Amino acid sequence: MSRLRFAVVGDNCVDRFQPPVGQSLIGGNAINVAVQLAALGHEAWYFGAVGRDTDGERTRGLLVANGVRVEHLQMRPGETAYTIIEHTKTGDRIFAFEEFGVCRDYLPSERDFTALAGMDHVHIGWIADGGLVRRRVTGSGVSVSQDVSVNNDAAHLGVDKLHIAFGSAGEDHERAGRMMEGFLADGAKLAVVTLGGDGSAATDGKDHAETGITPVDVIDTTGAGDSFIAGFLHAYVPGGSLEESLISGRDCAARTCGHVGGFPQEPQPL
Repeated sequence: MSRLRFAVVGDNCVDRFQPPVGQSLIGGNAINVAVQLAALGHEAWYFGAVGRDTDGERTRGLLVANGVRVEHLQMRPGETAYTIIEHTKTGDRIFAFEEFGVCRDYLPSERDFTALAGMDHVHIGWIADGGLVRRRVTGSGVSVSQDVSVNNDAAHLGVDKLHIAFGSAGEDHERAGRMMEGFLADGAKLAVVTLGGDGSAATDGKDHAETGITPVDVIDTTGAGDSFIAGFLHAYVPGGSLEESLISGRDCAARTCGHVGGFPQEPQPL
């Protein structure tokens, strides 16, 4: 396996799971992807912001403990982001409330952009930057992916020049097809869409691949999509085929569904 230099830019949060779980864990799209890439044997850097509070220190400590580089983690006055999560009887999560805290205004510094230009690949999670990071990093010649489905503001949803645009369509295959067509039409080189329990699909306009899920007893689906992204990048960036990359993504997602939260950690009480 090639050991690559991955940077992940964007969100973090404290996932506050309501009863009957009654625990809090560190998560967020960008955090989860970074930790999973490190677990897969890559050099992974996290670029984002946490508050100078207990949750911020906890987030930093967990990143370090999981092998993620934190030289570019900004610790700012204010509150670390958090999400209140409820669950259905089938284990699916419901985001009841989100507070973005110091993530809301996060942007990389000039020093950060210099470091990003030296990476093998950069993945972007939730970020309210109007597409600035995507444009600057792709302009430096580095391959870039972004999870478009974690943003909900049209000002931050562009995919132009993305090497990989990730999206989520639930189990709606028609919507997935439209989403992939739209990503490619808007300038992404590769479109990858997850389909919940129906698996995932990817296309670059010429080649197309699909795969189902890896059967698993689901404990919690939080972070499964983020783990899918890490698994896909793990296989695709070094040169894997679309099919190999989808399989790698689905297997990584299945492992995450076997525990509470986006990656294994000691939960804290609410």
